[in-house]
Amino acid sequence: MKNTFGNVLTLTVFGESHGEAIGVVIDGISPGIPVSEGSIKQALLKRAPFGKISTARCEKDDFRILSGVYNGHTTGTPLCIVIPNKDVRSEHYEKNKDLLRPGHADYTSLCKYGGFADPRGGGHSSGRITAAICAAGAVIEDALRAKGIKIGTHISRLAGIDDVKFCDTERDIETLNSKRFAVLDDGRAAEMTERIEKAAEKGDSVGGILETAVSGIPAGIGEPFFDSLESMISHAVFSIGGIKGIEFGAGFAVADMLGSQCNDPFRIENGTVYTVTNNNGGINGGISNGMPIVFRCAVKPTPSVSIEQDTVEIAKRENSVISVIGRHDPCIVHRARAVVDAITAFCVADMLCLRYGNNYLAKDIT
Repeated sequence: MKNTFGNVLTLTVFGESHGEAIGVVIDGISPGIPVSEGSIKQALLKRAPFGKISTARCEKDDFRILSGVYNGHTTGTPLCIVIPNKDVRSEHYEKNKDLLRPGHADYTSLCKYGGFADPRGGGHSSGRITAAICAAGAVIEDALRAKGIKIGTHISRLAGIDDVKFCDTERDIETLNSKRFAVLDDGRAAEMTERIEKAAEKGDSVGGILETAVSGIPAGIGEPFFDSLESMISHAVFSIGGIKGIEFGAGFAVADMLGSQCNDPFRIENGTVYTVTNNNGGINGGISNGMPIVFRCAVKPTPSVSIEQDTVEIAKRENSVISVIGRHDPCIVHRARAVVDAITAFCVADMLCLRYGNNYLAKDIT
């Protein structure tokens, strides 16, 4: 099992959904970076469940910073954040413990770990672990913001309903980061919420598409071939459970374009080079070109549904049926947005440290 991501700046996650706690360790971080507990709380709130459209499991996420911070700044040693698990009801998993849940990692984990993994609530594969990623991301997002780099994600599509696209990227990012249900057109929020609630009433779930923008990133970031900016962001985003696809810029639509349509024409103004369009999503040849990085990721419907489904009772090696019980999200799209922001921030910061050195986040680069 590999639980560490990054090259210069590394992120390690630990814990299980129904264990004592979950947590994260950031290593390779520069000394002197301000750490705001308020920012961490806000990031965790963006991910937190609310209303009928989320799980009834309500964790307070009262985190503790165990190391790596002194007098409100990073020390340069590993920064460790722990989040206790309090609202745990493991008895929900006892009844179906031998039934493989469709869409989950029950069978694949059994094959890999030989039955030794903690199965309660999905164990280490649970979306619960993403709370730790959000806590770490808050520290990194603040450091990037101080460099003029901003990150925001909106619900581009949910249960067949589309939001509007990014227009004024920096302004839109600021708007999104002030919302719990991240859409650019507030009128779409009620429609999307209604679709989630209707699916929940039937014991079902819905998925969607998240669109993320990164503004202010300088040109020249990326390490082709194998650590290109696109491949590293994709690697990071695919670490989030439920993500099944990703595309940058115009994405798969480029397959239907002519080269003259797909290319982004260059211009220069006041010494700054920019492109008139952004079909390539701010990346050429795996390297940032100075335009906003824009990508979309597909989030599958939550696999835990109460509708009866065919499965296997693995202990008896017999065909069976299952109706998943417990407290589950009828949709994770609106909560996953915070996780995408966090892991994108970490990935971008690591790539910047590769380009400029590991102290990039704590000093001015000329």
